[in-house]
Amino acid sequence: MVEQVNETPKERGERREEAAPGHARSQKIAGVLLSIAGVTILMGIITGEALYPAPYNTAENTISDLGGTMPSEGGIVLQPSAAIFDVTMLLSGAMIFIGAYFVHRAFGKWAATFPLSLLGIGVLGVGVFPGYVPVVHPIFALVAFVSGGVAAVLSYNVVRPPLRYIAVVLGTATLVSVVLGFFFLDELRFVAALGEGGIERWIAYPVVLWLIMFGGYLMGNSARPARAGVGPYYQGK
Repeated sequence: MVEQVNETPKERGERREEAAPGHARSQKIAGVLLSIAGVTILMGIITGEALYPAPYNTAENTISDLGGTMPSEGGIVLQPSAAIFDVTMLLSGAMIFIGAYFVHRAFGKWAATFPLSLLGIGVLGVGVFPGYVPVVHPIFALVAFVSGGVAAVLSYNVVRPPLRYIAVVLGTATLVSVVLGFFFLDELRFVAALGEGGIERWIAYPVVLWLIMFGGYLMGNSARPARAGVGPYYQGK
């Protein structure tokens, strides 16, 4: 027969403090990886756009066009932008996936880490299968878009205000933009004005911004002492 032990808030806090060093390391590593991944994606896209050796319009051209246009558009691959884009996605996807592992070690919540892992796989897949690869590239891109929005929203469970509310807003913006881009691109005037490239950036950039902020939060809070119910190892309600 197993005896049930009821912990007081003070005892629970002391127990968390004992486990804090290992959690703090995992949280700091995750924060570093996710922040660098977000910055890498942002700067990689900017660099690829700046060096694109042909006319490039953010309303008409998608982000994936940097790696290669769709087969229906000729499957054109232009350097050095293609190499920059592919390497950016490969490195960032790997960092996000590994970062998700350390997030899980720190918090132990699959609801927060599973979609983050899928985001890493999606980004990695976009790098392995650029835009000129039919069927496979769109699947990985969709996985990255949807899982990124979901990951941002569900990070609500492992962060404290105000970031938890900002994360929900950014994740919701991505998910709403996915719906608008896939189903209402030609139906709604303001979505059509953004163009395919513009609405795709409304899908991708909120997740990129969330990665940078979430990573910064993890790094900053990993140095704080744990207290019952609050602190860097806060598990939510």
